[in-house]
Amino acid sequence: MQIPAFALAIGALGIFKLTYSTIMQFITAYGYLGIFALMTLENASLPIPSEVVLPAIGFFVKSGQLNFALALGAALLGNLVGIMIDYYIAYYLGKDFVYRHARTFHIKESWIKSFEEWFARNGDFTVFVSRMMPVVRGLISFPAGFALMPKGKFIAYSMLGTLIWDVVLIAFGYQVGVYVAAGNIAYTLALIAVFAIALYALYKLAAARTRK
Repeated sequence: MQIPAFALAIGALGIFKLTYSTIMQFITAYGYLGIFALMTLENASLPIPSEVVLPAIGFFVKSGQLNFALALGAALLGNLVGIMIDYYIAYYLGKDFVYRHARTFHIKESWIKSFEEWFARNGDFTVFVSRMMPVVRGLISFPAGFALMPKGKFIAYSMLGTLIWDVVLIAFGYQVGVYVAAGNIAYTLALIAVFAIALYALYKLAAARTRK
């Protein structure tokens, strides 16, 4: 895997600063529908950072403006729609189409290739782990689609990893709502980066033992 989670998280800082206030305003204005829309776009590989959206949801839950179960449900439904958009594009239109149009969606071709190689080496479980990696979580849908991974298995692995990611970051926003409300992105990003590094390290250890 050529994309360290920590480097990606730090590289996303500019995006976080750019979109933070807009995301907070969007959720305030549109509530659960806004959550669904944002998570759909993020999982369809558009530059919407769930690392900001989900902690913001936690803040709104803590302040009583949103219900946790409904907010989580809206996020998960958006996740499912988004990941299936990319999966079906790759599954039915193929690798050539995705690579040809990657720049249209602000996706680097090298990132997709790296995920494709990682998927080929480590198998279906990569889908589960990648759903908990900041910034590029949605990219694994493409190699899974290229490989014609069975839809049921793809959805199961994807949604399990997504559920963990969503719950952890919503809970994070709930616990540190004062930082989310203040837009302290550096603090938020540092904690998320630690979480991502720990997950990546555990995955590498598990993958190494599996190959023995």
